Amino acid sequence: QVQLVESGGGLVQAGGSLRLSCAASGRTFSTLAMGWFRQAPGKEREFVTAIEYSGRQIYYTDSMKARFTISRDNAKNTVYLQMNSLKPEDTAVYYCAARDYWLATARNVYPYWGQGTQVTVSS
Repeated sequence: QVQLVESGGGLVQAGGSLRLSCAASGRTFSTLAMGWFRQAPGKEREFVTAIEYSGRQIYYTDSMKARFTISRDNAKNTVYLQMNSLKPEDTAVYYCAARDYWLATARNVYPYWGQGTQVTVSS
């Protein structure tokens, strides 16, 4: 059993920055790969980035690589998503997800999910 709670979302102007946090509880955090997904209105939930259990392997989609950074602090059982140079098309609910050890991009292989946090970017 893993429980995930996201925080840090809000309203920001285009070009601004936000840092999202995801706090995990219920089992050993250091054995979990952590991922971020997002879902905009009328669209499917899509992969953003992920980090494997040791923090050594990280994957970003091409559209995110220059602006978004994932990191983890195992002492705090927390993963972060730093978002810079935000655009209106980044507006979505952002979800934290967890699975054992290895990172993945498919949402159906992550068994644990947070409730999501809203990010709105104004033009």
